[in-house]
Amino acid sequence: MSDTTKPKRYRAISAFLKEKYGEKVYKLPVALPLTCPNRDGSVGVGGCVFCGEIGAGYENLPASMTVREQLEKNIAHIAPKYKAYKYIPYYQNFSNTYLEPDRFRAYMEAGCIDSTVGIAIATRPDCINDRYLEILQDIKEKYGVDIYLEYGLQSVNYHTLEKINRGHGMAEFIDAVLRTKRYGFSVCAHMIVNLPWDTMTDTIEGARILTALGVDQVKLHALYIVKNTLMAKWYEEKQFSLISADEYIERVIAFLQHLDKDIVLQRLVGRAPEENTLFTNWSMGWWRIQEEIERRLEERDVRQGDLCNYLNGSAVRKFL
Repeated sequence: MSDTTKPKRYRAISAFLKEKYGEKVYKLPVALPLTCPNRDGSVGVGGCVFCGEIGAGYENLPASMTVREQLEKNIAHIAPKYKAYKYIPYYQNFSNTYLEPDRFRAYMEAGCIDSTVGIAIATRPDCINDRYLEILQDIKEKYGVDIYLEYGLQSVNYHTLEKINRGHGMAEFIDAVLRTKRYGFSVCAHMIVNLPWDTMTDTIEGARILTALGVDQVKLHALYIVKNTLMAKWYEEKQFSLISADEYIERVIAFLQHLDKDIVLQRLVGRAPEENTLFTNWSMGWWRIQEEIERRLEERDVRQGDLCNYLNGSAVRKFL
């Protein structure tokens, strides 16, 4: 395993949280009984081609449990095991702003227990507007918690967004980021670096766009193929091929080099239950892929932000 005491060549979430809150902080997954506009017919049906029936929250407790019950059960496990006593409830599964404003407020306030320092809400960029942001502003002032909005984007290539049936384009994402930033909240973008229709150029452009928009955090995923999805059908029919683990690592390194050095990385590769997937991380442990990314960064003496030199009129710098 890698040396956890050695400074990383990218800005990792663990170090950021410890700097901000003065001690270890743990995100606690929360599941709500809701769905997504890309499933119920509002935007589309069936959801994104890669999304399974349980969404992204396979590690979640049942949504039938109250928010408080989920938090208490997770804390009882995490506090003694990881020695973490401050928490960020993470409303993770499906689109957590896709419900009536009053219900949204109630669910968010239920997460503001004594040990809560912030709340993180995963949603789609077309599922946020000023009404919900105003509710979050009220909660921030009332409970003294930080607000983290996590928007699924996955790709900056609009052809790919259409192919995977996202149901939104870049305009909705740009609007969501700019609108959220006006309220002073933190923005995290979720990106899949190895979608079959994306190239290294798309990966680099993704880093550049997220930097230009001023996002605060990024969560990188490697695509996994969930059973009984349209993506799984295409995969079994060999309608597309996936890049190698080596190419994935190279894309992540390029992404990091073009990303602003102050943007926090929540993760470099995702996890998924192998029993529910046809393909997961090239049948490698996620930590092995992360270790190899970190090893190559060290070997090449490169780091996050090395190639972030393209903003503020780069072509006229020679005159200044």
